[in-house]
Amino acid sequence: MTAFPPEVLKILLIDDDPADRLLAEEAFSEHASRVTVTTCEDGPQALAALQGRLEDLPDVVILDLNMPVMTGFDVIREIRATPGLRHLPVVILSTSDSRADVARAYDLLASSYMVKSQSFPGFVQQIDHFVRYWHDCRFVQ
Repeated sequence: MTAFPPEVLKILLIDDDPADRLLAEEAFSEHASRVTVTTCEDGPQALAALQGRLEDLPDVVILDLNMPVMTGFDVIREIRATPGLRHLPVVILSTSDSRADVARAYDLLASSYMVKSQSFPGFVQQIDHFVRYWHDCRFVQ
């Protein structure tokens, strides 16, 4: 039996903070052979990118909640309202551990909610778990 090489996990990271995007890219770099990460700095940019590539969507979206212009809640609401995008897994990655934020995210059909670790080693460990889990998940587009 021939083993096929695993597909590369395509991730879209949506976060308005350049430092947070850089930290995430650094954490994901340890998985460079298994993942590709595309970043967007706000909701409108991300939605335009997603709608512009319906035939080549990411496998999973990582979304910050606290952003100007459009909050993460607004972005996930738009994703779920768009027929070509509504199936996309959306993982919230936020510093907020507010029960209200978590409940609202799941009400909007977030796939999961991760509270970002305050330490970089802890964050790297979160990313390791994220990659291990999502690498084997695929959704029909």
